[in-house]
This record gives sequence, structure tokens and C-alpha cells, in this order.
Amino acid sequence: MELLTDSQSQIYNWTFQWINKLGLDNQTNHFINSIVLLLLVVLFLFIVDYFSKKTLLLLTIKAIRRSANRFDDLLIRNKTLKLIAHFVPILVAQYIIPIIFMGFPNWKENINKLLAIATTVVSLLIIHSLLKSIRDILRTKKSFADKPLESYLQVCQIIMYFIGGTICFSILTGSSPWSFLLSLGAASAILMLVFKDTILGFVASIQVSANDSIRVGDWIEMPKYGADGTVKEINLNNVKVQNFDKTITTIPTHTLLSDSFKNYRGMQQSGGRRLKRAINIKISTIRFLDNEEIERLKHIQILRAYIEDRAKTIDEFNRIHQIDPSSPINGRKMTNLGMFRAYALAYLRQNPQIHKTMPLMVRQLASTEHGVPVELYFFVNDIRWEYYEGIVSDVFDHLFAATKYFDLEIFENPASDDFRQFVRKQQINVLN
Repeated sequence: MELLTDSQSQIYNWTFQWINKLGLDNQTNHFINSIVLLLLVVLFLFIVDYFSKKTLLLLTIKAIRRSANRFDDLLIRNKTLKLIAHFVPILVAQYIIPIIFMGFPNWKENINKLLAIATTVVSLLIIHSLLKSIRDILRTKKSFADKPLESYLQVCQIIMYFIGGTICFSILTGSSPWSFLLSLGAASAILMLVFKDTILGFVASIQVSANDSIRVGDWIEMPKYGADGTVKEINLNNVKVQNFDKTITTIPTHTLLSDSFKNYRGMQQSGGRRLKRAINIKISTIRFLDNEEIERLKHIQILRAYIEDRAKTIDEFNRIHQIDPSSPINGRKMTNLGMFRAYALAYLRQNPQIHKTMPLMVRQLASTEHGVPVELYFFVNDIRWEYYEGIVSDVFDHLFAATKYFDLEIFENPASDDFRQFVRKQQINVLN
């Protein structure tokens, strides 16, 4: 048994004499004495831990509040100072342990090992807290705001856990850390299988960061996983996407390399959001325009210059080729569909909410059983979703209403009213 100081001996002997009055054998008295002292010490250590944290915070919080540096604020938020305060009860425990287990010297070595492990664990927690503070301060930097810092932190965590586990194993067994590492070499195949997803996620995080294929804050779409929203977090194992319906979709990080996804960052950076949508025109309503209709359409201001220029071009062509005007099909003529396309293009060009430096066209696609598609292709200069949808709706509201002025009809499948009107006409014809 190691020699104790006089104060330590007096404490142990005083409690031992008090328990000895129970009339039990000497070994049992030592055991009960150690248990009682252990309970008292645990209570005392909790009190020491509580007051050490309070004292440390009181001594540092005033200085931190006066400081303009944000890093010390993050140390408090990530509980770094509280973790440092845990060293105080550990040091107190190392001093008191010889008193408690004075009658059981063999236990003392094992308790010291546990205290050494506790010191290692607290040290790792402090390092982890410091890394979290560094991560948080880097997030405030513009150059790191969209980087997968969470993945880097998790890689550091894995390295720390590995080092801490090695140290703890060495403390428990009393063997060199190198022997533990050599034993891991034999089990490397099993470890590779167990940590397969982690390793794949680690590699994917590095490649995603190096290729800049995805950042925090990007709008991505990955139909395979039902993801359509903003990237909130990129960590070692998964990517968290907040969909537009406020649900959260979790995507394995390594799938960003193996599966395809759509990133709308280019659209957001360009300042314009594309619209590609068609209006289906009923084919039976497409026809040539006569002179009276052309004159009437000149009252549409944004079409007047186009009609006058187009009329000159057509008249010159027909005159040169000596076209017979007795039949409307001879030569070149204006059509109500062509006039509507010209109007739609002019309307988009004069709309201040349409991007003028990006592609803008109104084109006719191949006819189908649903009529002739007149496709509008343009970019809205406001990429915010709600504003974009409002602008697009306004454009199509106007064009749907404008088709009537060109004697055109929008194609739609027959409704119940169409059948009722047809039946009424047939009944009228029969009665007549």
C-alpha cells in the first residue's frame, strides 16, 4: 500500500472507526468504508464540477463580452469552457482516490486507468468543441459559406475517435498503441465492410467539394429520391434537402457521384429563369386574313409597325411574281395564326419582366391531335419562384384572352356542355 499524507490517513481512519462500531469483520469494514467514501466523493465531485464551471464562466464571460472577436462567443455556445472545467473534478479525484481505496490497493490502479480514460475523453470533447467553433466561424466567411464544412468536421471526428479509442485501449490493456494498430490490420477487411458507406461518403464529399458540383444553399432536383428544394446541409453520410413543401429529404452523399441530379445554381446566378410552354391552337380556326381584318388589327399598337412592314414585303413579292389575286391561296398572304405569333413576340419584347438579353422566341411546333402548338420560349428576370409563377401566369392570361381578337380558338377536349349543345342543335334540326 502506498504511503498517504497525514490528512488522508486521518480522513480514512475517522470514517473507518465510525463504521467499525457496527461490529463487522475488518475486511467488510474496509469495503463499507470505501463505498461510503466513494459516494461522498462522487457527490463532492459533482459540486466541484458545478462550481468550477460557474467560476470559469464568471471569470471569462465579462472579458468575452467586451471582446469584438466572435470566436470566443462561439467557444461559449459550443460549451468549450464548460468542458475545460471538467478537468477540475478529475484532478480532485486523482488526489482523493488513494483515500477511498486505502483498504483495497488493487482497485486503485483500475480507478486510475478510468481517470486516465476520462481525461482522454474530455480532451477529445474539447478538441471537438474547438473544431465546431472553427466550423461556425468559417461559415460566416463568404469563401466558405457554401463549402461542405460538416463533412470536414465529421472526418476530423472519425480521426479523433480512432486516436482516442487507440489511447483508451492502450490504457486499459497496458500495451503499446502500435500493437493495437497491428491487430487492426488483420481486421481491415471487416472494417472496410462496416464503414463502406462512410468511406464512400468521405470520398464523395471530397470530390463534390473539389468539383464544386453542389453547395449549401443550392436548389437541386433529384426525382429518384423525391428531392426538389434547397440544400441545407452536406455531411459525411448524407445531404439534407429541404423541399418546397418544407419536408426534408435525406440523400446518401455517395449517390451524388453515381446518380444524376439537376442543380439550378446556373439559373440563379444568371438572373433569369426559363419558361418553355405551348398554347395549342385549334387547326380549324386557322385561316387567311382579308384586307378589312388586317386594317382592324392595325389598331393594336404593338402590331402596327409589323403589319405595315409585312404588307409591303408581301405586296412586293406578289407584284414581282405577278400573283393572281382572284384566289386567296395564290401568292403570299397573312394568316391569323402568323399574326398571333407576331403579337405574342411583340408582347414579350415590350414586357419589362422578360429578360431581353437571353433567348426569346415564339415558334410553331409540329401539329398533333391536340392542334398546333405555339410555343413560347423566354426567360423571366426574377428567379424567385412565387414571382416567376405570377409573371408567367400574367403572360398566359393575356395571350389566352388575346386569341379571340385573331379569331383563333384554344384546343380543348369536348366537355359536357359541348355535347349538350350538339344534342340541342340536332333536336332543332329535326323539328325544322
